[in-house]
This record gives sequence, structure tokens and C-alpha cells, in this order.
Amino acid sequence: MSLPETFMQRCLDLALLGMGEVAPNPMVGCLIVHQGMIIGEGYHRKFGHPHAEVNAIGSVRNPELLAQSTLYVSLEPCSHFGKTPPCADLIIECGIPHVVIGTIDPFAKVAGTGIERMRKAGIEVEVGLLESECQQLNRRFFTFHEKKRPYILLKWAQTLDGFIDTDRTETQHPTWITNDLSKRLVHKQRSEESAILIGTNTAEYDNPALTVREWKGNQPVRMVIDRSHRLDAGLHILDSKVLTWVFTEKETTDVENLKFIQLDFNQNILPQFLEALYERNILSVIIEGGSILLNSFLEAGLWDEAFVYSGNQFFGKGVKAPAISGQTIAFEKLDDCKLHVIRNR
Repeated sequence: MSLPETFMQRCLDLALLGMGEVAPNPMVGCLIVHQGMIIGEGYHRKFGHPHAEVNAIGSVRNPELLAQSTLYVSLEPCSHFGKTPPCADLIIECGIPHVVIGTIDPFAKVAGTGIERMRKAGIEVEVGLLESECQQLNRRFFTFHEKKRPYILLKWAQTLDGFIDTDRTETQHPTWITNDLSKRLVHKQRSEESAILIGTNTAEYDNPALTVREWKGNQPVRMVIDRSHRLDAGLHILDSKVLTWVFTEKETTDVENLKFIQLDFNQNILPQFLEALYERNILSVIIEGGSILLNSFLEAGLWDEAFVYSGNQFFGKGVKAPAISGQTIAFEKLDDCKLHVIRNR
């Protein structure tokens, strides 16, 4: 790896520290390099707070060195006024002569305009260093802006003989398939994504809380499909402790932390659901429902990654796990359980 690539990799490492904190903004890391030495660094820490470039420039002890330095950043500096001023303008004002960018920002209000503005100001701008790695880091952000929908992650646990649940005519429910280590990893993932969705049957049978308890982090927006308002108000998901969205066919008045979103259930609800999430700036969603909900996304090809946990037990009969085809991109052994991460081809 060359020295410039090493600097950009450090930007990516810094950017990752913002995971779960910056959505719907992207994760971004930035370095200030003077004569081959890092003199400042920063990352986007929290949504609505200063961007990576601001934090990196602000960390430089001797601002006079900025006029002789190179700024490395994993994503194109913004050029518009949002919750913070344009970073491209700050770079110009600081007199930084050289900027190296990992990838162009797909957001329509940026999309090359930050690069253009800096070049017009006389700054030497290079684009595309570790480009694929920079895009992969922010795959949720790129999917959101390029496909106009959230990044979709499927998640389920299955037994060694391929079942995700026992026969629901039996009385012993719910049945836990994996172990405590897997459970902590699931809660960590929840803290990193914007939302989590289950179907009516899962809410009714399992009564999950869908909150982050085994890990420290943000709570995702809980979402549940309840077409006819059949769910009991005493269920955990309707307890109003964290923000929850209910997708229903009936017009219903919102209450504290409980928002009702109307869909036309006489039509395919998946496009409506994804449009509702896109309009409300939900960057990613975990589909953690039962087989009906999971298979509906699989059959439509509407998924990006799947997290399949395999427990160390047999059910013999019950609800079959979804059949999935894709590229396995990661495997992890979790004591007596396993995790396969699969990407949609």
C-alpha cells in the first residue's frame, strides 16, 4: 500500500467510528498531511454536528501549515448549506492547496459540485483513491441516493435442520435458537442501523421489544405491519418507550412515540413501504420478521445483505428457513453458533 493509500485507509478507519451515529448522513473521515506527516484528523461524529473536514482542520495546532498541506477525505466535501456550512468553502478559506478525495458524493446537492468549486478556487483536486473501499463503507448512503430506497438487511436464525420456528400449534413459545453471544451481536447490529421491521405474526407470537439492550448505542426506529389493528396494545412494540412506526390500512391518530403510516393493502405494500422510508430519511432497515415477511423481500429481490445465524439444535419440524441465493461475504463462529453474511448479487 502506497503512502497516499495509507492516508486514505486511515480516513476510512476514522469514518467507521461514526457508525450508527451519523445517519442519514454518510460516515466520513479526514486527514491533514504536511510533508508526509499527519498534523490533523477528524471524522463526522454525530448527525447535525460538524463534518469530518471541520474537525480535522480544527485539530491542527499550527493553522499556518494548512497552506502547505494536503487534505485527504473519504467522501467529496459538501458544497451546500445544510445543518452545517459547506466544507468546500472552509477548505478554500483555509488556503489548503491540495485535496485527495476517495469518492464523489452521490447526493444530488453535492455530486461533483464540491470538487468543481475547489478546482475553480485553484486547488489541486484528485479523486478516486481507494474509491471502491470508500463506496463500500457508505453502501447504505449510496443505495439510498442512487436507488431511492433504504439499504435492506435481512436477518434470521435457523436450526441445523433448517427451521426458523417450531410448529405454532404447540404451546412452548418463543423458542430461542442461538446463544448469548449471537444475541449481543444482533443488538450491536440494531444499534448501527436506522430501523427494524417485523410482521404482525412475529409481534403477536413472540412479543419482541426490538430495542438495544445487550449493547450500548442508538435505538433503531421500531416498525411493525398491523393491517387491521389486531395487535394488542400491551405488546412491547406498542409500549411507546422508543419511536415506533405502525404500517396499517386504517387512518389513525399518532400518539407519543407511536406513528401510524397508512398503506394500500390492496396493492403490493413493499414499494409503498420503501417509499415511505425513503421520504422519511431512513437510510437502512433490518427485516427481522417471520418467513412470510422475509420471503416477500427475497422473492421481490429487494434486499442487499442477509445475516443468517445457525444455532446448534434441531427442531425436526416447524417453519422452514427462507431459501436464499447470493454471495457469502463473511463467516463468523460464535461459540456453538455460526453467522453467514450473504450479499445479493
